[in-house]
Order: sequence, then structure tokens, then C-alpha cells
Amino acid sequence: MKECVLVTGGAGYIGTHTTVELIEAGYDVVVVDNLSNSELAAVEGVRKITGAEIPFEQADCTDKEAMSRIFDRYKFNSIIHFAASKAVGESVQKPLLYYRNNLDSLLTILELMRDKGVRNIVFSSSCTVYGQPKVLPVTEQTPRQPATSPYGNTKQICEDIIRDTVSAHNEMYGIALRYFNPIGAHPSALIGELPKGVPGNLVPFITQTAAGIRECLSIFGDDYDTPDGSAVRDYIDVVDLARAHVVAVGRMIQGKSRSNYEFFNVGTGQGRSVLELVAAFEKATGVKVPHKIVGRRAGDIEKIWADTSFANQELGWKATRSIEDTLASAWAWEKHLRNIK
Repeated sequence: MKECVLVTGGAGYIGTHTTVELIEAGYDVVVVDNLSNSELAAVEGVRKITGAEIPFEQADCTDKEAMSRIFDRYKFNSIIHFAASKAVGESVQKPLLYYRNNLDSLLTILELMRDKGVRNIVFSSSCTVYGQPKVLPVTEQTPRQPATSPYGNTKQICEDIIRDTVSAHNEMYGIALRYFNPIGAHPSALIGELPKGVPGNLVPFITQTAAGIRECLSIFGDDYDTPDGSAVRDYIDVVDLARAHVVAVGRMIQGKSRSNYEFFNVGTGQGRSVLELVAAFEKATGVKVPHKIVGRRAGDIEKIWADTSFANQELGWKATRSIEDTLASAWAWEKHLRNIK
């Protein structure tokens, strides 16, 4: 009998790619999403790629009664929890929305896990838990600094909630994956990043500008202490990131966890500036991206990239896709969306 995994926020960007990788690794998957920042078409894209009939439940993870019914309807022992509000800038403007949604959804999931005997959770965390680190690259031992945004603070709080919960209930296990900056799309161009309204991430802005949907790309700040003045991030291909979730789930199912709570950096180990990423996109696709420098954005940190050696060693996982292939996949997805030849 196949292991079944519940994927919350499974119609979203990382959720869809992870669902594909789970199915291709031999798992059954149940997807839950409230479709507040995603489209049901994304689940159809997963079905086309995998050929699998994937149960989909439209529900909000803060709705305990609805989630309880889902726990009772399906037999799963592992959860990957993506469902959360996720834009740094928006969180500065709407902190209460972020605290309510991100904390309540996790609390609901953990309470139901405890009450219904579900053992394993992989949590979608973020490198924002490190704040602006004093030493780079960041390792898992890097002290967490005060968060620079409500979004980052919710990730810190959620990590602490999971740690304390699995400590109190030693039959439960949790792994937090601290993402750096996911970009790109599935090689099939059938799924990719599909933001509603104004994108909160850089690459959809790049591809929409390249496609003529937006007149010009705004780059937030050119006066950071970086080689070209623009902010530096560790950009990881979304398929590489999705594979890390499959490995994390397997680690808990197979009893390989070294403790009830673990956390790993999931990145490439290389920092690139915003201007470098724009140049890499233009090189990979041959398409120019008009851009301008504007003021810094509230909540953004200056520079961060990962030391991934611990995740590479412990998980047996490593990011493998090149930045050129990743950006080309993002452009192929944008062209697919817009019917651009």
C-alpha cells in the first residue's frame, strides 16, 4: 500500500511542483487549498504531467471543522504544510492578516495531527528566519536575528510552535525546510508560478515585463552594500526545492530523523544580485527586460545566501539545475500562459 501525503496549499507554486515530485516518487497525494492565491487549473496541470487522479479539497486550513473532515476522509500519516500568506511587502502593510492566517493554519493542522494520530509534518519555512545575518553564508547554526517583516516573524514563530509541539508529543516528527528564493517552472511548462494580481516575487515580474504585460521592471534599491548595489539572494530552482520535500518526508517515514525536530537550509549555496539575475535571464532567453531603479522596499534584507552542506550531507539532496535552465523554464511557462510563440 502506498504512503499518502496531505499537501496543504497544494494548488500553489511550490505545492504543485512538490505534488508532481511526490507522485513520481511513488506517493499518493491529497491536495488541500482555499484558492485564495492559486488556481484550480494548476492542479489540472499536475494531473496532466503525472497522469494521476489527485483528490482535491477546497478548504481553508484555519477552518478546523473542514480540516477535521479531511483528516477523517483520507488515510495519511504525513503532511507538507505550504498554506500561508507569503509576500514580505504585503505583510508589512497587513500584519494582522499574516499573523492570523499563518499561525492559525499551523495551529489547526498540529492540533488535528495530535488528536488523530498523524505523525509527520514538513513545514514550508524561509531564510527570512535569519533576518539580516552578520556572517554569510548562513548555516543551520547561524543565530536567528529579529525578523525584518511580519512574514518572517510568522515563520520564526511557526518553527518554534512545531519544535515545542513535537517535543511535547514524542510520537510526532517535524522538519522545517528554510527556503531561499524559489524560481523557475516545471520543464513541461504545464505548471509554474501563477501569482494573482501584482506579483510578490522577482521572476514573475521579469517574465511579465519580457512578455510586454508590464512596461518596466522596478528594482528596489541600488545602494545596498553589494557588488552592484542591488540586493543579493540565493535563487533555487523550484523542482530542486520540491525534491527536498520528498526527501524530508521519506526521512521521517523511514525513521531516519536524528531528533523529533530538524531544520535544513534549502538553497544553491550561491548568492546572485537582482541585476545579475536580470542579466542571466536576458542571456538565457535572448529577451531584453526594461528596468529602472526605485527606492528600497520595506522589509527587504540586503543580502543572504545559504551554506547547504548540512542538507547535502544529511538529506542526500543537492540543487542541480543551472540558473540558465531555471530562467529558461520560467520564460517557457510565461509564454505558455500568454500563448507566445
